[in-house]
Amino acid sequence: MKLHEYQAKGVFADAGIPVPDSTLASTVDDAVEAAEGIGYPVAIKAQVQVGGRGKAGGIELVDDAESAREAAAEILGMDLKGLHVDRVLVEAAVDFTNELYVGVTMDRTEGKPVAMVSTRGGVDIEEVAAEEPDAIVREHVDPAFGMHPYQARKAAFEAGVDRAVATDVASVLTQLYELWEDKDATEIEVNPLMVTADDEVVAADAVMNIDEDALFRHPDLAEMEEEAAGDELEAKANEYGFDYVRLSGNTGIIGNGAGLVMTTLDLVDYYGGSPANFLDIGGGAKAERVTNALDMVFSDENVDSVVFNIFGGITRGDEVAKGINEALEGFDEIPKKVVVRLAGTNAEEGMEILNTDLVTVEATLEDAVQRAVEYADEEEAQ
Repeated sequence: MKLHEYQAKGVFADAGIPVPDSTLASTVDDAVEAAEGIGYPVAIKAQVQVGGRGKAGGIELVDDAESAREAAAEILGMDLKGLHVDRVLVEAAVDFTNELYVGVTMDRTEGKPVAMVSTRGGVDIEEVAAEEPDAIVREHVDPAFGMHPYQARKAAFEAGVDRAVATDVASVLTQLYELWEDKDATEIEVNPLMVTADDEVVAADAVMNIDEDALFRHPDLAEMEEEAAGDELEAKANEYGFDYVRLSGNTGIIGNGAGLVMTTLDLVDYYGGSPANFLDIGGGAKAERVTNALDMVFSDENVDSVVFNIFGGITRGDEVAKGINEALEGFDEIPKKVVVRLAGTNAEEGMEILNTDLVTVEATLEDAVQRAVEYADEEEAQ
């Protein structure tokens, strides 16, 4: 479960992490009233769970009521990377001199949590990790003992954080680790952690993702789940019982089994495409379930083509084919081109059932992925 920024900042504030004064607003008038109450300048920030909100026009810094009204009117109701914005966070602007990054996640290679600090805050940290891995200091934590104070200080100093704020940065890192552990988080970060001219640190943004299987232990967080869903497609995936993650590409992916879906996703990337989602329909999927999966992917405005990768075991190829036909026959016009690859149990029967007037059938996964990427490229070029 991904918390919205305003939700994560509420959790951070309760833990003692400094955050700017802010108010959530769902109308233009409420946003202006909130800005007047906080005092200018303020940032008006779209509350949707996507990266790069600022570059996409989802964050505006304003100095007066007129510009606040204009910014709120522009952001509320906009579609930001396929997500509808219905709420904004009106937040006191931070007069900063430096931007840092701090975060905690699980390092599955080491089998341990890892705390991270970087002086390259305020930018895409994944790009920093890929282009300048040494710019991020990583401190692995033994979960049996938790994070020792010296580890947090060591990470801050080795990252090159200014000595005047290093202790405060170490304190925030320690608090993040404690939240990560206590709240069963899978990822938690502040980017940027801003340093002010008075040598104070403020969490100007907040990311906190929770292990959904642990929500029964956290009723306070469980109450946030419906609001946190945000993305209508992810909410629909929960309703259907799918394992679904929305990505930023344009090639939709449906498969049965996480490994098979991940393989398909990697192949889309390998052949020059960009995956739009991870969607696992699971084992034993019946026609209705497959119909729901196609309905979900078709609902994503970013998707230009769909590749369906099924290896029959529990999920029979004829059932999948029936579901694909039922879904596509319900449309007056097929909204996206669909490529299907079937193998395994009843695959031959499924191939015979498939309506080839509605789908493109390929014998191998590689051919199916390449065709789907070609379709997506053709659609994007139009």
